[in-house]
Amino acid sequence: MTTVNLADLRKSSSFLEVNEIIHVVNGRKKVDMGYFIPISFKSKFEKFLDEIEREERKTLLKRVASASRKDKIGDGAVSDGI
Repeated sequence: MTTVNLADLRKSSSFLEVNEIIHVVNGRKKVDMGYFIPISFKSKFEKFLDEIEREERKTLLKRVASASRKDKIGDGAVSDGI
């Protein structure tokens, strides 16, 4: 992985011809801006993102199921809509 300053994005012709992931940093403020993923990694990266989203949904559904189990509805109780 290569680290590149934000100012280097101005030279986009050479910047877009790389075949590796590039870490983009704002050189003045020393702040991480993000990553540039070349098209050669597109399919693998999309699978990776899908897996992360699937895990986040599983975690959220587990939290909802746990809260629903704890919130029993008895006689005369009003449901909270979960």
